Amino acid sequence: RTCDQLRCTACDFRVSLFNDYVWDQSCDYLFFRNNMPEVSKLRAKMIKKKGARAYACQCSWRSIDELTDLQTEQQLRWVCGKH
Repeated sequence: RTCDQLRCTACDFRVSLFNDYVWDQSCDYLFFRNNMPEVSKLRAKMIKKKGARAYACQCSWRSIDELTDLQTEQQLRWVCGKH
């Protein structure tokens, strides 16, 4: 389970999530900085993968394909934004 209202405290952007996708390995900071939150532009580096989920804000991104505790990732500054 994941909060669907995550917000990044580093860039102050809402964290977008995409079910059944992962990020291409060529993704970098500038890609997200220049393309968030335009889904049409982000799709250029999204790869379909059933059961996975791609997360991104303007400064960080993750592809998750197994149960993962995102709170243990020190570099992520994502917090619940609404609940």
